Amino acid sequence: MAMAGATCIAFSAILVRLADVPPSTAAFYRCAYALPPLALLVWWERRRFGPLAQRALWLSLVAGIFLMADLVFWHHAIAAVGAGLATVLGNVQVVIVPLAAWALLREKPAARTLASVPIVLFGVVLISGVIGAGAYGSNPALGVLFGFLTAITYAGFLLVLRAGSTDLRRPAGPLFYATLSSALVTLPVAAGLGELELRPTWPEHGWLVLLALTSQVVGWLLIAAALPRLPAALTSVTLTLQPALSVLFGIVLLDEAPSSVQLAGVAVIIAGVVLATAGRRQESYTEPELRDVAQPG
Repeated sequence: MAMAGATCIAFSAILVRLADVPPSTAAFYRCAYALPPLALLVWWERRRFGPLAQRALWLSLVAGIFLMADLVFWHHAIAAVGAGLATVLGNVQVVIVPLAAWALLREKPAARTLASVPIVLFGVVLISGVIGAGAYGSNPALGVLFGFLTAITYAGFLLVLRAGSTDLRRPAGPLFYATLSSALVTLPVAAGLGELELRPTWPEHGWLVLLALTSQVVGWLLIAAALPRLPAALTSVTLTLQPALSVLFGIVLLDEAPSSVQLAGVAVIIAGVVLATAGRRQESYTEPELRDVAQPG
């Protein structure tokens, strides 16, 4: 389930490129088209388990604001440095999340996490095109900046959404409200950036529908349901599968041609991610139906 979810997410950058719409427009429709199927799942969860707790609801709405920023920055990064490299840069969040938890929640990260930071930063420098010649992308340096902003806001999204997802029986509930919040906040942002295109055109919106269903609905639901139950080693493999596949798909499906130095940067970042995540101890979970969960508020 986790590997299937990561594969769905890996296709998202490819679908954004194929849709060929302004970045903020892609972010809005990715969320908007995902709302109907997620709403059906929320209705089913509510009938079976009752309403979502108020705390989880509000945290999910806040998480949606981070999701909006993450998607807008990431779609700009795709335009500047390509689908594969933008996805690798966004996944630097795997290192940022434990560092943010250290600063905000007083949860000291493992030594391997701290050791991975300079490795990941070196990989980012290689992707940026500062070293070597023939870097892929219309503006690799700007793409790296957007990629860093993607990673920071993605980390915020994950931290806040996780805080509101203590009830493992309801993966669709928090995801629905975060997606709804993201869609609503994206509208004024896209209008302010002059990137809002509300008139559907085809086949562009066909790609956006496919993006919403595969990534925002299927991919995220699979990952949300599977990752809490995985051993640490498999978790690290899953986290590195998405950026690796995105680079491969970008080369095969979009004829993207990263330079050898940029590909070396990809390898360095993935090595840093593996170092940061492999070998962690993980809390044991019972099945969601047997867990004590917060009462609906």
